[in-house]
Amino acid sequence: MRADAGPAVLAALDDLLERERKALLAGRFDGLARLLEEKTALIDRLNTLGADALPALGGLRDKAVRNQALFDGALSGIRRASGHVASLRQVRRSFETYDETGRRRRIGGDPPGRMEKRA
Repeated sequence: MRADAGPAVLAALDDLLERERKALLAGRFDGLARLLEEKTALIDRLNTLGADALPALGGLRDKAVRNQALFDGALSGIRRASGHVASLRQVRRSFETYDETGRRRRIGGDPPGRMEKRA
């Protein structure tokens, strides 16, 4: 690889990490797969640079760690939202509460054992 390719690869990876951060913060998850492909290609090129590029990797590593934390937070939020949606669907079908004697009572929904048919 050319000696001047190192700074170009590092600059491209730095730019990509910034674009990834902005996409995560804005909730634009649809473009992350394309960014991942681009990131993989840049990392492959980075691996061919050798030890000369090591001093410049500290800042990129910090940005990558920051983005990973954003990914983790986004995934956690999606999982929580999915759980809330599932709970709301269950409540829409039926609601369970307790009567004055402490027995569980189902309000609304299909009786137990009945299956819903869909076309």
